[in-house]
Amino acid sequence: MSDSSTIERRGLLLVLSSPSGAGKTTLARHLMETDPGISMSVSVTTRRPRPGEVDGKDYTFVDEPAFKRMADAGELLEWARVFDNYYGTPRAPVEAAIAQGRDILFDIDWQGAQQLSEKMKHDVVRVFILPPSVSSLEQRLRARAQDPDEVVRRRMDEAAAEISHWPEYDYVIVNTDLKKSMHGLGAILAAERLRRDRLNGLTAFVRDMQSQL
Repeated sequence: MSDSSTIERRGLLLVLSSPSGAGKTTLARHLMETDPGISMSVSVTTRRPRPGEVDGKDYTFVDEPAFKRMADAGELLEWARVFDNYYGTPRAPVEAAIAQGRDILFDIDWQGAQQLSEKMKHDVVRVFILPPSVSSLEQRLRARAQDPDEVVRRRMDEAAAEISHWPEYDYVIVNTDLKKSMHGLGAILAAERLRRDRLNGLTAFVRDMQSQL
């Protein structure tokens, strides 16, 4: 007998990108807290840990030679140099997750999103988060109180270049109202999970249904 709960689904890769300070980390955290069906991709980075960050949970922290060895061996789906540090996504755990029908959330920049899309085009859903204004972006960066002034200025300088890549994304959320942005992101994920080409078990389900009619 046909049972919709048995339809197998291929997982998806939900990519969030934005200029630093636009709110994507807050949106990602909320999605993780409210949706048990998605987990965060843990990137490898050469950046030093910030206060409170845990190795293997927030990031996997490695030195530059180790990172380059991983990249040269093809062990990274994507990688980029951002603000003098390297960031990358390990290939093996991501491929295993989507094959098992689990969704993975990515907090990466436009360079990483491009590389990921090139290698896993049909599995990637790209969402770009825009701040409501330039002034609000600067205020958010300064409110962090973790980065020195020169880093804030450099991030503001980079924001224009990052924002120029918004047309490469499938969806854009202007983060004017956090609650509305959270709702919009959840709606995107719900719709993408229902895409016909992600439902591996749909053909068998429909055939079984038809055989009973």
